[in-house]
Amino acid sequence: MPKRRLCIIVPVLNEAAELADRLQALQAFRRRGALLVVVDGGSSDATLDIARKHADLALQAPRGRAAQMNAGAAACPRAGPLLFLHADTVLPDLADQQVLEACSEPLSWGRFDVRIASPRPLLRLVARMMNLRSRLSGIATGDQAIFMGRELFERVGGFPDLPLMEDIALCKQLKRWSRPLCLRATVETSARRWEKHGVWRTILLMWRLRAAYFFGADPAQLAIHYGYRPRNDS
Repeated sequence: MPKRRLCIIVPVLNEAAELADRLQALQAFRRRGALLVVVDGGSSDATLDIARKHADLALQAPRGRAAQMNAGAAACPRAGPLLFLHADTVLPDLADQQVLEACSEPLSWGRFDVRIASPRPLLRLVARMMNLRSRLSGIATGDQAIFMGRELFERVGGFPDLPLMEDIALCKQLKRWSRPLCLRATVETSARRWEKHGVWRTILLMWRLRAAYFFGADPAQLAIHYGYRPRNDS
């Protein structure tokens, strides 16, 4: 039986300042056989050029994490399990082995615990609450590095092409097939979005957005409130 090859898919947009370092941290997984795919959403800086130097495959797709991650998965149809990684999130050292083991069953999926790269006690609490909420609800966020078997990804049709909440929408579909595997190993994600807008302001905004989505609000309108510039598909 051929060895399964993990595919790590990283959606990016204007990440040139730190992308080389982020991708360098993934080279150990490549040396152990993982396929690294970077999908650019139309950056105006050198993001795509940098990705070409440090990834197995670098391509462009319509802007939006959902569209970009779906394009990355489509570009490596013969790979095994899929791991979707935000550009500002760092994997633990043995993440590749842990995902391959977790996805030994074709309909398996899951995520890692997360911590926020900040010494602030409030952000440590935020991360703990994210992990607890995920365990109780069976819903993961993109910050937690969602992974799944390719067969399951294809059965649910990939990420819904939403400008926001694509991770939550996907998890709702995945839960119909199996409960998530919540790995205790920890990914570390940047605190930049909390630091940019203020911790409490960001927390309150995320709560409002999630509550509105739960009660049926249009993700496109929520994305505009979040500051997302709508994609022009015409």
